[in-house]
Amino acid sequence: MQQDILLQLNNISVVYSDVIQVLKGVSLAVRENHIVSLLGSNGAGKTTTLKAISGLLKTENGKVTDGDIIYEKTSIQNSPPEAITRRGIIQVLEGRQPFKYLTVEENLRVGTATRWGKPYKKDLDLIYDYFPPLKTRRKALAGYCSGGELQMLVMGRALMAHPKLLLLDEPSLGLAPLVVKEIFDIIERINREQATTIVLVEQNANMALQIAHYGYIMENGRIVMEGISSDLRENPDIKEFYLGMGAAGDAKSYKDVKSYKRRKRWL
Repeated sequence: MQQDILLQLNNISVVYSDVIQVLKGVSLAVRENHIVSLLGSNGAGKTTTLKAISGLLKTENGKVTDGDIIYEKTSIQNSPPEAITRRGIIQVLEGRQPFKYLTVEENLRVGTATRWGKPYKKDLDLIYDYFPPLKTRRKALAGYCSGGELQMLVMGRALMAHPKLLLLDEPSLGLAPLVVKEIFDIIERINREQATTIVLVEQNANMALQIAHYGYIMENGRIVMEGISSDLRENPDIKEFYLGMGAAGDAKSYKDVKSYKRRKRWL
């Protein structure tokens, strides 16, 4: 394993309830201090991949049945999620679920649970620097926050745990374009200033590939393409099927749409 590889998935398969296979031989590598984007349509297996890394499969009767997950040169597949969290892997789940009846600041302090008793004032200052709206709303109940504020809150709560590896699941989901741009700018800044390694699951391929160093494309539980983000952005198939940049004026009939999978060069 290369020295700068923080996380490596080696040909992993994931099965739910001993019956439903979702991942089928997924392999990927995440370098230290890099942003890696995992792209694909709904049901491709992106979120399951994150949960395999963070240990949250156990809460849904899922498990890694083949292959291994290596983090800091140690196998972690099927470890309890609390053990994985203590190793510095923090996942921000899709859906932005705060503790609604706690204030914004109390929610942020929950993020220090893995290092209980250690000072956190500087951490709060840092979070408020990244997310100024949270400072304004710090005494408000989290249940009254907007969608953008909630995304900032769950990301801030994760950063309070001092993650080495941050797993972000669909941070742009349901947000207005200007808020999405702000969130992605902050993700890039966190990576640059805190040297936090980030795996980003995202359907907004255009935004994800703008900030990621490397990307993987998933289809039907498999990795079907990978590459440096700048190369993926220029790939004609990626442009057409993920970036919405097909040839101008090329009107597509229903027949074209129905058969698009057959025209994907990687399938």
